[in-house]
Amino acid sequence: MKIAFMVYEYPPYLVGGLGTYAQYITKEFIKLGHDVTVFTMHRGTTQLREITGGVEIRRYPTVDASDVFAPIVTEDLKRWGTYIRFFSDIFIYNVMAASDLVAETMKTKIDIISFHDWLSSIGALISRKHTTIPMVFHVHSTEWGRTGDGSQVIKYLEEKAALTAERIITVSYAMKEDLVKHGWPEDKISVVWNGVDANVYNPDKCRPEDVEAVRRRYNIGREENMLLFIGRLTWVKGVRNLIQAMPLILKEHPNTKLVILGRGEEQKDIEELTSRLGLSNNVYYRYEFIPENERILHYAAADLCVFPSIYEPFGIVSLEAMAMKKPIVVGASGVCGFREQVISSGPEQNGVHINGNDPADIAWGVKLILSDKEKAVKMGENGRKRVLNYFTWDKVAQQTIKIYESLLK
Repeated sequence: MKIAFMVYEYPPYLVGGLGTYAQYITKEFIKLGHDVTVFTMHRGTTQLREITGGVEIRRYPTVDASDVFAPIVTEDLKRWGTYIRFFSDIFIYNVMAASDLVAETMKTKIDIISFHDWLSSIGALISRKHTTIPMVFHVHSTEWGRTGDGSQVIKYLEEKAALTAERIITVSYAMKEDLVKHGWPEDKISVVWNGVDANVYNPDKCRPEDVEAVRRRYNIGREENMLLFIGRLTWVKGVRNLIQAMPLILKEHPNTKLVILGRGEEQKDIEELTSRLGLSNNVYYRYEFIPENERILHYAAADLCVFPSIYEPFGIVSLEAMAMKKPIVVGASGVCGFREQVISSGPEQNGVHINGNDPADIAWGVKLILSDKEKAVKMGENGRKRVLNYFTWDKVAQQTIKIYESLLK
């Protein structure tokens, strides 16, 4: 098949899990013999056109149209304030990508248009006006899930895309249930879990001296416990609740330190909360993008990974930790795909489910694992086995292609 893949973020420009997904899944499509063209936004000094690993990447530069948008957009968008520039960039990228895609259909046969979240929905909806090519809407998260309510414009785009696309693919059964609850057509929705590259995320490939250097960076001794959080620093990830759990953890395990890697709107809150609770010697944070090779070493250096999300349609970070043989504590209440990844009891247990809204429950989960080092090692081993059985990118790609092919029939 020739696949038009419309996605807002693509390496080297990464914001979150969507970019990681796009990077790996497109490469797997190529391995399966398909032809993939990525339509994405241009950032920084990257090339506008290039082929990487067999994937053709087309990047579209944007211009600042926020002054033009401001007086003509809805009141809903006006409330975005300075973020109207972000919407302007998204809109322009989508229009340029759609124009290019439609022009491409006049000279080349495209079999599937695959577009991801509302961020590429505008381009897909425009394309539908000019072509009957089957469209698949990949839903990695929703506006109501991210914000509690959010922008009416974004929710309209999500719903319009859901009605227009021939098929919807989402990342977990928890997410499918939530979409159906909000009135989306159940018969259109398929579930395909995300994956991880277990060859890249492999603890056996980490040099002990490099792992030790990570622990030294945060002044964590060999006899101390290193907790690791990686993710966007936003309320749905539960990181503030994790910090509030630290005093309860330290009462029983005083030799414990927490390392936080990520960026987001809660950076100032994290600093203030850490200071207020007197945790400056036990909580370390780095507000920067950590390259993958360094991120892998952080997983290797950690004793336990904690992802207490309140809303998490899937969550690739947990798979990365599992592949690195780390026991994990994950949010599992509400719309959380973590509970489909993490077995919380029995002989195949690889982690603990908690309520990410409750610091006491987070502390309980962490203490449960820290209190039994031998069992923690077994959980880590179980986690990697589970990744190899269910969460590799080749399996994700094969399942996705099967859905695409069903539309061609």
